Amino acid sequence: MSRTFDVVVVGAGPGGYVAALRSAQNGLSVALIEREKRLGGTCLLRGCIPTKSLLETARRLDELGRAADFGIEGVGTPTVELSKVMRRKERVIAKLAAGVGGLCRKSGVEVLQGTARLTSPHTVQIELTSGGEETIDARNVILATGSSVRDLPNLTPDHRRILTSDSALSLTELPKRLLVLGSGAVGIEFASIFRSFGAEVTVVELMERLLPIEDEEISRELERAFRRRGIGFFTSTKLARVETSGSGVHAHLLKADGTMETLEADALLVAVGRAPNTRALGLESAGIELDQRGFIPVDAAMRTRVSGVYAIGDIVASPALAHVASHEGRIAADAIVGKAVAPIELDRVPAAVYASPEVASVGLTEAVARARGIDARVGKFPFVAIGKANVQGETEGFAKLVADGATDRLIGAQLIGPHATELIAEIGAALATGATLHQMAEVIHAHPTLSEIVGEAALVGLGTPLHI
Repeated sequence: MSRTFDVVVVGAGPGGYVAALRSAQNGLSVALIEREKRLGGTCLLRGCIPTKSLLETARRLDELGRAADFGIEGVGTPTVELSKVMRRKERVIAKLAAGVGGLCRKSGVEVLQGTARLTSPHTVQIELTSGGEETIDARNVILATGSSVRDLPNLTPDHRRILTSDSALSLTELPKRLLVLGSGAVGIEFASIFRSFGAEVTVVELMERLLPIEDEEISRELERAFRRRGIGFFTSTKLARVETSGSGVHAHLLKADGTMETLEADALLVAVGRAPNTRALGLESAGIELDQRGFIPVDAAMRTRVSGVYAIGDIVASPALAHVASHEGRIAADAIVGKAVAPIELDRVPAAVYASPEVASVGLTEAVARARGIDARVGKFPFVAIGKANVQGETEGFAKLVADGATDRLIGAQLIGPHATELIAEIGAALATGATLHQMAEVIHAHPTLSEIVGEAALVGLGTPLHI
Protein backbone atom coordinates (compact mmCIF):
# COMPACT_ATOMS: atom_id res chain seq x y z
CA MET A 1 0.00 0.00 0.00
CA SER A 2 1.47 3.38 -1.02
CA ARG A 3 1.99 6.18 1.41
CA THR A 4 0.06 9.45 1.11
CA PHE A 5 1.36 12.97 1.73
CA ASP A 6 -0.45 16.27 1.71
CA VAL A 7 2.31 17.74 -0.42
CA VAL A 8 4.99 16.10 -2.54
CA VAL A 9 7.71 18.46 -3.76
CA VAL A 10 9.88 17.31 -6.67
CA GLY A 11 13.26 19.02 -6.57
CA ALA A 12 15.16 20.39 -3.56
CA GLY A 13 16.61 23.59 -4.96
CA PRO A 14 15.91 27.03 -3.47
CA GLY A 15 12.34 26.83 -4.71
CA GLY A 16 11.61 23.23 -3.78
CA TYR A 17 13.05 23.07 -0.30
CA VAL A 18 11.46 26.41 0.64
CA ALA A 19 8.11 25.13 -0.63
CA ALA A 20 8.58 21.99 1.47
CA LEU A 21 9.51 23.93 4.61
CA ARG A 22 6.61 26.34 4.16
CA SER A 23 4.18 23.47 3.62
CA ALA A 24 5.36 21.81 6.82
CA GLN A 25 5.06 25.17 8.58
CA ASN A 26 1.46 25.24 7.36
CA GLY A 27 0.81 21.96 9.17
CA LEU A 28 0.93 19.59 6.17
CA SER A 29 2.69 16.27 5.74
CA VAL A 30 5.47 16.75 3.19
CA ALA A 31 7.77 14.58 1.10
CA LEU A 32 10.70 16.21 -0.72
CA ILE A 33 12.19 14.22 -3.59
CA GLU A 34 15.71 14.98 -4.80
CA ARG A 35 17.88 13.01 -7.21
CA GLU A 36 21.14 14.62 -6.03
CA LYS A 37 22.98 13.30 -2.99
CA ARG A 38 22.80 16.72 -1.36
CA LEU A 39 19.99 19.23 -1.09
CA GLY A 40 20.13 22.75 -2.45
CA GLY A 41 19.80 22.28 -6.19
CA THR A 42 21.79 24.00 -8.90
CA CYS A 43 22.02 27.27 -6.97
CA LEU A 44 23.80 25.74 -4.02
CA LEU A 45 25.67 22.88 -5.67
CA ARG A 46 26.70 24.24 -9.10
CA GLY A 47 25.50 27.83 -9.38
CA CYS A 48 25.05 30.82 -7.10
CA ILE A 49 27.01 29.70 -4.07
CA PRO A 50 30.09 28.04 -5.64
CA THR A 51 30.40 30.83 -8.19
CA LYS A 52 30.27 33.48 -5.48
CA SER A 53 32.85 31.55 -3.50
CA LEU A 54 35.24 31.86 -6.45
CA LEU A 55 34.27 35.51 -6.88
CA GLU A 56 35.11 36.16 -3.24
CA THR A 57 38.56 34.67 -3.78
CA ALA A 58 38.92 36.86 -6.87
CA ARG A 59 37.87 39.96 -4.91
CA ARG A 60 40.42 39.34 -2.17
CA LEU A 61 43.10 38.63 -4.76
CA ASP A 62 42.37 41.96 -6.43
CA GLU A 63 42.56 43.71 -3.06
CA LEU A 64 45.96 42.19 -2.34
CA GLY A 65 47.12 43.38 -5.73
CA ARG A 66 46.27 46.94 -4.64
CA ALA A 67 47.79 46.61 -1.16
CA ALA A 68 50.61 49.05 -1.91
CA ASP A 69 48.02 51.75 -2.65
CA PHE A 70 46.97 51.51 1.00
CA GLY A 71 50.52 51.69 2.32
CA ILE A 72 50.85 47.97 2.85
CA GLU A 73 54.25 46.64 1.83
CA GLY A 74 55.67 43.14 1.64
CA VAL A 75 52.66 41.50 0.01
CA GLY A 76 54.53 40.66 -3.17
CA THR A 77 52.68 39.24 -6.13
CA PRO A 78 49.73 37.14 -4.93
CA THR A 79 48.89 34.00 -6.91
CA VAL A 80 46.02 31.53 -6.95
CA GLU A 81 46.35 27.95 -5.72
CA LEU A 82 43.34 26.56 -7.56
CA SER A 83 43.08 23.34 -5.57
CA LYS A 84 42.74 25.32 -2.33
CA VAL A 85 40.19 27.64 -3.92
CA MET A 86 38.11 24.65 -4.96
CA ARG A 87 38.43 22.97 -1.56
CA ARG A 88 37.16 26.11 0.15
CA LYS A 89 34.27 26.25 -2.30
CA GLU A 90 33.37 22.65 -1.43
CA ARG A 91 33.47 23.39 2.29
CA VAL A 92 31.02 26.25 1.83
CA ILE A 93 28.71 24.06 -0.25
CA ALA A 94 28.88 21.18 2.23
CA LYS A 95 28.07 23.43 5.18
CA LEU A 96 25.07 25.04 3.51
CA ALA A 97 23.75 21.77 2.06
CA ALA A 98 23.94 20.19 5.51
CA GLY A 99 22.05 23.19 6.83
CA VAL A 100 19.21 22.62 4.35
CA GLY A 101 19.05 18.98 5.37
CA GLY A 102 18.93 19.98 9.02
CA LEU A 103 16.06 22.38 8.37
CA CYS A 104 14.10 19.63 6.65
CA ARG A 105 14.62 17.21 9.53
CA LYS A 106 13.69 19.88 12.07
CA SER A 107 10.50 20.68 10.16
CA GLY A 108 9.45 17.07 9.72
CA VAL A 109 9.92 17.06 5.95
CA GLU A 110 10.65 13.53 4.72
CA VAL A 111 13.46 13.59 2.17
CA LEU A 112 13.46 10.83 -0.44
CA GLN A 113 16.52 10.48 -2.66
CA GLY A 114 15.74 9.41 -6.17
CA THR A 115 14.32 10.40 -9.54
CA ALA A 116 10.63 11.22 -9.60
CA ARG A 117 8.07 10.76 -12.35
CA LEU A 118 4.36 11.54 -12.35
CA THR A 119 2.19 8.59 -13.31
CA SER A 120 -0.99 10.59 -12.70
CA PRO A 121 -1.72 14.08 -11.36
CA HIS A 122 -1.53 12.76 -7.81
CA THR A 123 0.76 9.74 -8.02
CA VAL A 124 4.54 9.99 -8.01
CA GLN A 125 6.82 7.10 -8.86
CA ILE A 126 10.35 7.33 -7.45
CA GLU A 127 13.36 5.42 -8.70
CA LEU A 128 15.24 5.38 -5.42
CA THR A 129 18.95 6.13 -5.36
CA SER A 130 19.41 3.28 -2.90
CA GLY A 131 17.75 0.87 -5.32
CA GLY A 132 14.20 -0.15 -6.09
CA GLU A 133 11.14 1.98 -6.57
CA GLU A 134 8.46 3.54 -4.42
CA THR A 135 5.13 4.99 -5.45
CA ILE A 136 3.56 7.64 -3.25
CA ASP A 137 0.23 9.41 -3.40
CA ALA A 138 0.08 13.18 -3.23
CA ARG A 139 -2.91 15.33 -2.46
CA ASN A 140 -0.85 18.15 -3.96
CA VAL A 141 2.33 18.18 -6.06
CA ILE A 142 4.80 21.04 -6.40
CA LEU A 143 7.18 20.64 -9.34
CA ALA A 144 10.50 22.40 -8.77
CA THR A 145 13.00 20.60 -10.98
CA GLY A 146 15.01 23.63 -12.03
CA SER A 147 17.13 23.96 -15.16
CA SER A 148 20.31 22.76 -16.83
CA VAL A 149 22.95 24.48 -18.90
CA ARG A 150 21.76 25.05 -22.44
CA ASP A 151 23.77 23.38 -25.20
CA LEU A 152 24.36 24.75 -28.67
CA PRO A 153 24.04 22.67 -31.84
CA ASN A 154 27.36 21.21 -33.00
CA LEU A 155 29.11 22.38 -29.83
CA THR A 156 29.29 19.47 -27.43
CA PRO A 157 31.05 20.18 -24.13
CA ASP A 158 33.92 17.82 -23.34
CA HIS A 159 34.48 19.65 -20.02
CA ARG A 160 38.16 20.02 -20.83
CA ARG A 161 38.36 22.30 -23.85
CA ILE A 162 34.66 23.09 -24.20
CA LEU A 163 33.39 24.00 -20.74
CA THR A 164 30.00 24.70 -19.19
CA SER A 165 29.43 26.69 -16.03
CA ASP A 166 29.21 23.34 -14.23
CA SER A 167 32.61 22.08 -15.37
CA ALA A 168 34.24 25.49 -14.94
CA LEU A 169 33.55 25.11 -11.22
CA SER A 170 35.54 21.88 -11.10
CA LEU A 171 38.69 22.80 -13.01
CA THR A 172 41.96 21.46 -11.66
CA GLU A 173 44.12 23.71 -13.80
CA LEU A 174 43.70 27.36 -14.69
CA PRO A 175 43.44 28.10 -18.41
CA LYS A 176 45.93 30.74 -19.48
CA ARG A 177 43.56 31.94 -22.21
CA LEU A 178 39.81 31.65 -21.82
CA LEU A 179 37.12 32.44 -24.35
CA VAL A 180 33.65 33.08 -22.88
CA LEU A 181 30.61 32.70 -25.13
CA GLY A 182 27.71 34.79 -23.80
CA SER A 183 27.68 37.96 -21.70
CA GLY A 184 24.73 37.41 -19.42
CA ALA A 185 25.30 37.25 -15.67
CA VAL A 186 27.00 33.83 -15.83
CA GLY A 187 29.40 34.71 -18.61
CA ILE A 188 30.31 38.07 -17.11
CA GLU A 189 30.94 36.58 -13.67
CA PHE A 190 33.22 33.84 -15.00
CA ALA A 191 35.06 36.34 -17.18
CA SER A 192 35.66 38.46 -14.08
CA ILE A 193 36.77 35.47 -11.99
CA PHE A 194 39.32 34.11 -14.42
CA ARG A 195 40.72 37.53 -15.24
CA SER A 196 41.37 38.10 -11.55
CA PHE A 197 42.96 34.65 -11.42
CA GLY A 198 45.41 35.73 -14.10
CA ALA A 199 43.94 34.38 -17.35
CA GLU A 200 43.66 36.26 -20.61
CA VAL A 201 39.89 36.49 -21.12
CA THR A 202 37.82 37.36 -24.17
CA VAL A 203 34.01 37.52 -24.19
CA VAL A 204 31.92 36.94 -27.33
CA GLU A 205 28.36 38.29 -27.38
CA LEU A 206 25.77 37.97 -30.15
CA MET A 207 23.92 41.13 -29.11
CA GLU A 208 25.30 44.64 -29.54
CA ARG A 209 26.50 45.13 -25.95
CA LEU A 210 27.54 43.26 -22.83
CA LEU A 211 24.76 42.48 -20.36
CA PRO A 212 22.24 43.23 -23.11
CA ILE A 213 19.17 43.06 -20.87
CA GLU A 214 20.50 45.74 -18.53
CA ASP A 215 20.29 49.51 -18.88
CA GLU A 216 22.47 50.68 -21.79
CA GLU A 217 24.51 53.07 -19.64
CA ILE A 218 25.25 50.21 -17.26
CA SER A 219 26.45 48.05 -20.16
CA ARG A 220 28.72 50.78 -21.48
CA GLU A 221 30.20 51.40 -18.03
CA LEU A 222 30.87 47.67 -17.64
CA GLU A 223 32.56 47.60 -21.04
CA ARG A 224 34.84 50.47 -19.98
CA ALA A 225 35.65 48.68 -16.74
CA PHE A 226 36.45 45.46 -18.59
CA ARG A 227 38.75 47.31 -20.97
CA ARG A 228 40.62 48.75 -17.99
CA ARG A 229 40.95 45.25 -16.56
CA GLY A 230 42.28 43.90 -19.84
CA ILE A 231 39.23 41.77 -20.60
CA GLY A 232 38.64 41.67 -24.35
CA PHE A 233 35.20 41.37 -25.88
CA PHE A 234 33.43 41.16 -29.20
CA THR A 235 29.81 42.28 -29.46
CA SER A 236 27.42 41.79 -32.40
CA THR A 237 29.50 38.70 -33.07
CA LYS A 238 28.49 35.10 -33.75
CA LEU A 239 30.51 31.98 -33.05
CA ALA A 240 30.59 30.34 -36.49
CA ARG A 241 32.48 27.19 -35.58
CA VAL A 242 35.01 25.79 -33.12
CA GLU A 243 37.86 23.40 -33.63
CA THR A 244 39.45 21.63 -30.67
CA SER A 245 42.87 20.09 -30.33
CA GLY A 246 45.04 18.72 -27.58
CA SER A 247 46.34 22.21 -26.86
CA GLY A 248 43.13 24.22 -26.98
CA VAL A 249 40.44 25.64 -29.22
CA HIS A 250 40.27 27.67 -32.42
CA ALA A 251 37.10 29.78 -32.45
CA HIS A 252 35.99 31.27 -35.75
CA LEU A 253 33.93 34.42 -35.18
CA LEU A 254 31.56 36.08 -37.64
CA LYS A 255 31.43 39.82 -36.93
CA ALA A 256 28.62 42.22 -37.72
CA ASP A 257 30.44 43.63 -40.76
CA GLY A 258 30.64 40.15 -42.29
CA THR A 259 34.34 39.64 -41.61
CA MET A 260 35.75 36.59 -39.85
CA GLU A 261 38.22 36.49 -36.99
CA THR A 262 39.87 33.47 -35.43
CA LEU A 263 40.79 33.34 -31.77
CA GLU A 264 42.92 30.76 -30.03
CA ALA A 265 42.38 29.82 -26.40
CA ASP A 266 43.05 27.02 -23.97
CA ALA A 267 39.33 26.62 -23.33
CA LEU A 268 35.92 27.89 -24.37
CA LEU A 269 33.26 28.45 -21.73
CA VAL A 270 29.72 28.23 -23.11
CA ALA A 271 27.42 30.51 -21.09
CA VAL A 272 24.37 30.98 -23.32
CA GLY A 273 21.59 30.33 -20.83
CA ARG A 274 19.72 27.46 -19.25
CA ALA A 275 16.90 25.14 -20.28
CA PRO A 276 14.03 23.97 -18.01
CA ASN A 277 14.23 20.43 -16.64
CA THR A 278 10.86 19.09 -17.78
CA ARG A 279 11.85 15.95 -19.65
CA ALA A 280 11.06 12.54 -18.17
CA LEU A 281 8.86 14.14 -15.50
CA GLY A 282 5.75 12.35 -16.71
CA LEU A 283 3.95 15.59 -17.45
CA GLU A 284 1.86 13.92 -20.13
CA SER A 285 0.61 11.40 -17.57
CA ALA A 286 -0.56 14.30 -15.41
CA GLY A 287 -2.22 16.08 -18.32
CA ILE A 288 0.23 18.99 -18.27
CA GLU A 289 1.30 20.60 -21.55
CA LEU A 290 4.26 22.92 -22.05
CA ASP A 291 4.01 26.33 -23.67
CA GLN A 292 5.83 27.17 -26.90
CA ARG A 293 9.03 28.01 -25.03
CA GLY A 294 9.07 24.75 -23.09
CA PHE A 295 7.80 26.13 -19.77
CA ILE A 296 4.91 24.91 -17.63
CA PRO A 297 2.07 27.46 -17.70
CA VAL A 298 0.94 28.60 -14.24
CA ASP A 299 -1.34 31.25 -12.76
CA ALA A 300 -0.39 33.89 -10.19
CA ALA A 301 -0.62 31.30 -7.38
CA MET A 302 1.71 28.91 -9.26
CA ARG A 303 -1.16 26.53 -10.09
CA THR A 304 -0.93 24.57 -13.32
CA ARG A 305 -4.02 23.79 -15.39
CA VAL A 306 -4.30 20.51 -13.49
CA SER A 307 -5.96 20.77 -10.09
CA GLY A 308 -3.58 20.14 -7.20
CA VAL A 309 -0.41 20.39 -9.30
CA TYR A 310 1.85 23.45 -8.95
CA ALA A 311 5.08 24.46 -10.67
CA ILE A 312 7.75 26.93 -9.56
CA GLY A 313 11.24 28.13 -10.38
CA ASP A 314 13.10 27.69 -13.64
CA ILE A 315 10.45 25.43 -15.18
CA VAL A 316 7.98 28.34 -15.36
CA ALA A 317 8.34 31.54 -17.37
CA SER A 318 9.34 33.87 -14.54
CA PRO A 319 12.96 35.09 -14.19
CA ALA A 320 15.29 32.16 -13.59
CA LEU A 321 16.62 33.44 -10.28
CA ALA A 322 17.00 31.60 -6.99
CA HIS A 323 15.23 34.32 -4.98
CA VAL A 324 12.29 34.21 -7.39
CA ALA A 325 12.02 30.43 -7.04
CA SER A 326 12.04 30.68 -3.25
CA HIS A 327 9.29 33.27 -3.27
CA GLU A 328 7.24 31.17 -5.67
CA GLY A 329 7.69 28.20 -3.35
CA ARG A 330 6.13 30.17 -0.52
CA ILE A 331 3.26 31.27 -2.77
CA ALA A 332 2.49 27.71 -3.87
CA ALA A 333 2.64 26.33 -0.32
CA ASP A 334 0.32 29.03 0.99
CA ALA A 335 -2.09 28.66 -1.93
CA ILE A 336 -2.45 24.96 -1.12
CA VAL A 337 -3.87 25.74 2.32
CA GLY A 338 -6.09 28.52 1.01
CA LYS A 339 -4.13 31.50 2.25
CA ALA A 340 -4.44 34.72 0.30
CA VAL A 341 -1.34 35.09 -1.83
CA ALA A 342 -0.02 38.14 -3.65
CA PRO A 343 1.38 37.49 -7.12
CA ILE A 344 5.01 38.33 -7.76
CA GLU A 345 5.41 41.77 -9.24
CA LEU A 346 8.18 41.19 -11.76
CA ASP A 347 9.08 44.89 -11.81
CA ARG A 348 10.17 44.50 -8.17
CA VAL A 349 12.46 41.50 -8.69
CA PRO A 350 16.11 42.50 -8.21
CA ALA A 351 18.82 41.22 -10.54
CA ALA A 352 22.48 41.03 -9.55
CA VAL A 353 25.77 40.36 -11.31
CA TYR A 354 28.64 39.74 -8.90
CA ALA A 355 31.51 40.67 -11.21
CA SER A 356 34.08 43.38 -10.65
CA PRO A 357 32.48 45.90 -10.81
CA GLU A 358 29.17 44.61 -9.47
CA VAL A 359 25.92 45.32 -11.29
CA ALA A 360 22.43 45.37 -9.77
CA SER A 361 19.03 46.53 -10.92
CA VAL A 362 15.38 46.50 -9.95
CA GLY A 363 12.26 47.90 -11.56
CA LEU A 364 12.15 49.73 -14.87
CA THR A 365 15.06 51.12 -16.83
CA GLU A 366 14.79 54.58 -18.32
CA ALA A 367 14.32 53.10 -21.81
CA VAL A 368 11.58 50.68 -20.74
CA ALA A 369 9.77 53.42 -18.82
CA ARG A 370 9.75 55.72 -21.83
CA ALA A 371 8.64 52.84 -24.08
CA ARG A 372 5.64 52.43 -21.75
CA GLY A 373 4.76 56.10 -22.17
CA ILE A 374 6.09 57.18 -18.79
CA ASP A 375 7.71 60.60 -18.49
CA ALA A 376 10.82 59.24 -16.79
CA ARG A 377 12.80 61.46 -14.45
CA VAL A 378 16.36 60.25 -13.86
CA GLY A 379 18.84 60.93 -11.09
CA LYS A 380 22.39 59.67 -11.65
CA PHE A 381 25.29 59.98 -9.23
CA PRO A 382 28.88 58.66 -9.51
CA PHE A 383 30.69 56.64 -6.87
CA VAL A 384 33.77 58.83 -7.39
CA ALA A 385 31.92 61.58 -5.50
CA ILE A 386 31.14 59.31 -2.53
CA GLY A 387 33.56 59.57 0.40
CA LYS A 388 33.43 55.89 1.41
CA ALA A 389 34.10 54.76 -2.16
CA ASN A 390 37.26 56.87 -2.17
CA VAL A 391 38.28 55.47 1.22
CA GLN A 392 37.89 51.96 -0.18
CA GLY A 393 39.66 52.82 -3.41
CA GLU A 394 36.64 51.65 -5.42
CA THR A 395 35.27 54.62 -7.33
CA GLU A 396 34.08 53.05 -10.59
CA GLY A 397 30.44 53.25 -11.55
CA PHE A 398 27.30 55.07 -10.57
CA ALA A 399 23.75 54.77 -9.24
CA LYS A 400 20.81 55.66 -11.44
CA LEU A 401 17.30 56.19 -10.06
CA VAL A 402 14.28 56.29 -12.37
CA ALA A 403 11.03 57.94 -11.28
CA ASP A 404 7.68 58.70 -12.84
CA GLY A 405 7.84 62.42 -13.62
CA ALA A 406 4.07 62.80 -13.21
CA THR A 407 3.87 61.26 -9.73
CA ASP A 408 7.47 61.50 -8.42
CA ARG A 409 7.15 57.80 -7.56
CA LEU A 410 10.30 55.69 -7.83
CA ILE A 411 9.91 53.03 -10.54
CA GLY A 412 13.41 51.59 -10.95
CA ALA A 413 17.12 51.76 -10.27
CA GLN A 414 20.35 50.51 -11.77
CA LEU A 415 23.73 50.45 -10.08
CA ILE A 416 27.23 49.54 -11.14
CA GLY A 417 30.09 49.75 -8.68
CA PRO A 418 31.19 48.59 -5.21
CA HIS A 419 28.66 46.46 -3.34
CA ALA A 420 25.91 47.30 -5.82
CA THR A 421 24.31 43.90 -5.16
CA GLU A 422 23.82 44.85 -1.50
CA LEU A 423 22.78 48.45 -2.11
CA ILE A 424 19.94 47.42 -4.43
CA ALA A 425 17.95 46.08 -1.46
CA GLU A 426 17.12 49.60 -0.28
CA ILE A 427 15.65 50.40 -3.68
CA GLY A 428 13.62 47.19 -3.63
CA ALA A 429 12.09 48.19 -0.32
CA ALA A 430 11.38 51.66 -1.67
CA LEU A 431 9.58 50.24 -4.71
CA ALA A 432 7.51 47.93 -2.50
CA THR A 433 6.34 50.84 -0.35
CA GLY A 434 5.70 53.27 -3.21
CA ALA A 435 8.41 55.72 -2.18
CA THR A 436 8.99 58.93 -4.13
CA LEU A 437 12.19 60.71 -5.11
CA HIS A 438 11.43 63.34 -2.46
CA GLN A 439 11.13 60.65 0.19
CA MET A 440 14.37 58.96 -0.92
CA ALA A 441 16.13 62.31 -0.69
CA GLU A 442 14.85 62.73 2.88
CA VAL A 443 16.26 59.39 4.08
CA ILE A 444 19.29 60.09 6.27
CA HIS A 445 22.12 57.75 5.35
CA ALA A 446 25.05 57.30 7.70
CA HIS A 447 28.25 59.03 6.65
CA PRO A 448 30.56 57.82 5.31
CA THR A 449 28.79 54.89 3.67
CA LEU A 450 28.29 53.73 0.11
CA SER A 451 24.53 53.92 0.67
CA GLU A 452 24.74 57.71 0.55
CA ILE A 453 24.75 57.35 -3.22
CA VAL A 454 21.02 56.59 -3.15
CA GLY A 455 20.11 59.87 -1.48
CA GLU A 456 22.53 61.79 -3.68
CA ALA A 457 21.02 60.29 -6.85
CA ALA A 458 17.56 61.26 -5.60
CA LEU A 459 18.71 64.85 -5.16
CA VAL A 460 20.03 64.86 -8.72
CA GLY A 461 16.66 63.57 -9.95
CA LEU A 462 14.95 66.44 -8.13
CA GLY A 463 17.29 68.96 -9.70
CA THR A 464 18.96 69.89 -6.39
CA PRO A 465 22.33 68.10 -6.39
CA LEU A 466 24.72 68.94 -3.57
CA HIS A 467 27.96 67.06 -4.18
CA ILE A 468 28.37 67.26 -7.95
